[in-house]
Amino acid sequence: MRWNGLRLPWLLAQALPFPFMLVARAENYLHGRPDLDDTIRRLQAFEAAGAEVLYAPGITSVEDIRTVCASVRKPVNVLMGIKGAPPLSVAELGALGVRRVSLGSGFSRAALTAFVHAAREVRDHGTFTFTEETFYMSELASLFDTR
Repeated sequence: MRWNGLRLPWLLAQALPFPFMLVARAENYLHGRPDLDDTIRRLQAFEAAGAEVLYAPGITSVEDIRTVCASVRKPVNVLMGIKGAPPLSVAELGALGVRRVSLGSGFSRAALTAFVHAAREVRDHGTFTFTEETFYMSELASLFDTR
């Protein structure tokens, strides 16, 4: 085993008394540096250091996703729900080599968007048609019943 500054988190994760998966992120694209070659080099270094999942949030093009997945052996995670990204399905992502999908703030943004649309309907029109598409509280309770 060699020390390269990246191996320690993996070693610590392996010593935990519960299952733990080390996910390594190359955030070039999130920080305005869309350098695919550098992103791949970082992911390969994380892979060599023991990361179990590799993540490059912000990569959106089909070709870039395919290239990243083909450049490493570990499972690749992608972030979906980014504005301007192609609307790829889980099956299409899987065909590109993706093995894990994150939505980031996607679900909370969807909920807040629905809230704003409903509030605007009441404010602007004085109507409540948005409730036709909502769950009753009993339905919501049954979704979250863990008994």
